[in-house]
Amino acid sequence: MSTTTLESAGGVKVVKPTVASHVRDYWGRVRGGDLGTLPAVLGLIVLSIVFGVARDETFLSGRNFANLFNQSAQVVFIAMGLVFVLLLGEIDLSAGFASGVCGAVTAIALTNHGYSWYVALPASMLAGIVIGLLLGVLVAKMGIPSFVVTLAAFLAFQGVLLKMLGEGTNISIRDEFVVKLNNGTLSPGLSWGLAVAAIVIFAAVQLNRIRSRSKRGLITEPIGIVGLRIAGLAALLLITTAILNQERAINPAINSLKGVPIVVPIIGVFLVFWTFILGRTTYGRHVYAVGGNTEAARRAGIPVDRIRISVFVIGSFMAAIGGVMAVSRATSVDPNTGGSNILLYSVGAAVIGGTSLFGGKGKIINAVIGGAVIAVIDNGMGLMGYQAGTKYIFTGLILLLAASVDALARRRAAATGNK
Repeated sequence: MSTTTLESAGGVKVVKPTVASHVRDYWGRVRGGDLGTLPAVLGLIVLSIVFGVARDETFLSGRNFANLFNQSAQVVFIAMGLVFVLLLGEIDLSAGFASGVCGAVTAIALTNHGYSWYVALPASMLAGIVIGLLLGVLVAKMGIPSFVVTLAAFLAFQGVLLKMLGEGTNISIRDEFVVKLNNGTLSPGLSWGLAVAAIVIFAAVQLNRIRSRSKRGLITEPIGIVGLRIAGLAALLLITTAILNQERAINPAINSLKGVPIVVPIIGVFLVFWTFILGRTTYGRHVYAVGGNTEAARRAGIPVDRIRISVFVIGSFMAAIGGVMAVSRATSVDPNTGGSNILLYSVGAAVIGGTSLFGGKGKIINAVIGGAVIAVIDNGMGLMGYQAGTKYIFTGLILLLAASVDALARRRAAATGNK
């Protein structure tokens, strides 16, 4: 039994675990199979150290650090959407080419029809929503397995993308706003301001949660643990901002390049938003309930079909965001946009980050951490001169290891009664 202290707040007995008991409880959950993001975080640290030592002059440079965010943006956004799909034990094999189709909608609207970004971007997002709605209805209402539906869509969307691009045309974009989304940077001053604002908001939310739970007589986390969490985030954001605010241009006299890439706060906004949806809303609780036990959720009155449709809508919507980021990064769209290894990397990012392939377990942060692992592997091995074949083999082994850890963790959880 964990050691706790009891305090009286307004006549209400409040149970407050100590830091030591909190750590023991966390370690007990880890031993019981609830690993969360721990394996991915440890893997990310180890990989960064290995590549940093092997290629310290390039891998650890500010220029390469910034490129990691830009290069991984499409995979991270698609993986965020796939977390919702995987939480239900479903799969979406079409997400990669769905992002390509939505990216093509953006490019065609901007270049071929001359629309502004505030028309082209909503059109792309609407295309993603329509795609997700179609997939979700076929899975939930028609009863077709998601593997079959999305495999068919994977093939069909390749054809749709070819038709949209005239059987192979490359469409360039010149819209300054869209190009800057995954190529531009914030000013150093704004970068520092956003970092400080994020720390303050995070600290306020954490402390307000303690106050709210204490007033209701609920168990709260030790203030020391909360303080460490706030300090950890502050250190991460401030160090990252300091690195990214360094001069990265090859010739600063001609074109200075400093500041946090614009895509970083965009990722942060979606991370916070979807984390709130999954962790603080009735809808999020329903998603976990359906993913954990569909029949029990149905008997509890949860609209299972609507939940299943909604996760595919969210998945394809985030694929559209990923497609926009891919088009922005390349300043063009072609038949390979969303193809190649994008889907496999996106699924891999979600799973490596800690989302279970069996459903019912996962968080949005898994997509971000897993995407970082994928990006570090691809970038680091490229800097070390390894060929594509070697990188694919190593990435595949990492994904297999993550899936194995998930399976073993579930078995351990079942054995210890911590499902």
